[in-house]
Amino acid sequence: MSSTSQKHRDFVAEPMGEKPVGTLAGIGDVLGKKLADKGFDKAYVVLGQFLVLKKDEELFREWLKDTCGANAKQSRDCSGCLREWCDAFL
Repeated sequence: MSSTSQKHRDFVAEPMGEKPVGTLAGIGDVLGKKLADKGFDKAYVVLGQFLVLKKDEELFREWLKDTCGANAKQSRDCSGCLREWCDAFL
């Protein structure tokens, strides 16, 4: 398994609260703005989509690619971050 980024570790270390979408691993300023422009301005809104897709990481990565143009690494980082957060807090 690949190592995780500091951003990933920071995100999964605590409850999500009102964190902006850009705090998710794999989501930087550009993708964060694209997501926010489509209504996904908070990390919990993106989590909601992850849950609607029944935590299916492949479907979520495809959705992220279609919604904001995330590449394979960005979508993998984001889905892994959300999965680990769910494992810890749900």
